Amino acid sequence: MAQPRRVDIHDKDLHGLKYFQLVGPLLERLQSAAAARDQAGNRQLFFDQYAGLLLLTFFSPIVTSLRALQQASGLAKVQKLLGCQRAALGSLSEAGRVFDPALLRQIVGDLARQALPLAQGREAEALRGLTAVDGTVMAALPKMAWALWRTEERALKMHLQFDVLKGVPTDATVTSANGPESEELRATLQADRLYVVDRGYAEYQLFQDIIDAKSSFIGRIRDNAVWTVIEERPVSGAAHADGVQSDRVVYLGCVKSAAVFKQPLRVVQVDTGKTDSQGRPEILLLATDRLDLDAELVALGYRFRWAVELFFRWFKCILGCRHLLATSRDGVTIQLYVGLIASLLISLWTGKKPTKRTLEMLQFYFAGLATEEELQEHIEKLQRHDS
Repeated sequence: MAQPRRVDIHDKDLHGLKYFQLVGPLLERLQSAAAARDQAGNRQLFFDQYAGLLLLTFFSPIVTSLRALQQASGLAKVQKLLGCQRAALGSLSEAGRVFDPALLRQIVGDLARQALPLAQGREAEALRGLTAVDGTVMAALPKMAWALWRTEERALKMHLQFDVLKGVPTDATVTSANGPESEELRATLQADRLYVVDRGYAEYQLFQDIIDAKSSFIGRIRDNAVWTVIEERPVSGAAHADGVQSDRVVYLGCVKSAAVFKQPLRVVQVDTGKTDSQGRPEILLLATDRLDLDAELVALGYRFRWAVELFFRWFKCILGCRHLLATSRDGVTIQLYVGLIASLLISLWTGKKPTKRTLEMLQFYFAGLATEEELQEHIEKLQRHDS
């Protein structure tokens, strides 16, 4: 089979690099990373430069490999922007094992805090801080021994927290595919969040840990859950129209597990209007510590959990984060964090959720096929469409 022709990258192929200036001050904090290892003082590729080069892979479809990244590092425009020299392949390969991805994780959080809510009104105010949590499995390369999942199979999992009302990721961790999701969430809990989780997180101690972390939760519990009713609340017309069948304040769990909870909870029973694989109505049992929320808002908050699934589709299928340039755990984590940063930059540039059309327009612009005026027109059209 003939080898594909290598595509050379030139200065004229990269435009609009000034847009990366938004993240420049945040990347500056990475300059001293791994300085202790460089006792000889001969390091030429620094963490901020490496992260900046990785960002190019998401906005320039030409840059798709380490060799392409090396070539891009030799371009005058890139060197001026990142303050780098032409990087050796060995340095690019080593970077994923030398630099600490936790520093990029902080940048993800900083950028997420800059994003503004995309929704306003009573519902958005009541569900402030709504954060969907889930994990997604991604195929790993055979050489990634740390990502052993099943016999002779390699995969990794990204555990993500996603701010639903802002439409942006706020935090993530990376493990092998069999990494326990509840433990990853427990280790990364934040205050002032309203976590919405599926049945895979239905662990009573985790629910109490969320409350102890000064946050709240809406979580689906198993159909065989037991509780002691304290109060049977009336179901309003609005709630009934949204499928709410019952609303109870309860002591959740049997005698043994009830000791886990330090306060009463609510269990809201919701008919989704769908049927399961056996043709029976799909009924959800939703537990929450938010006694103040209207029952229909509890149901609505859980429906918003699908926002994280839609983001996973964007992240893997459209942004292209299935293609990994590193094989170590830290190297893969760095690349995924840079992908999250790219998504956040698009949201901050446009004030909207990232879409395939917007990514294409940005890539047209960075490749010099679209003018800045055409890019701005696209962004303004997005804003008018949703206003």
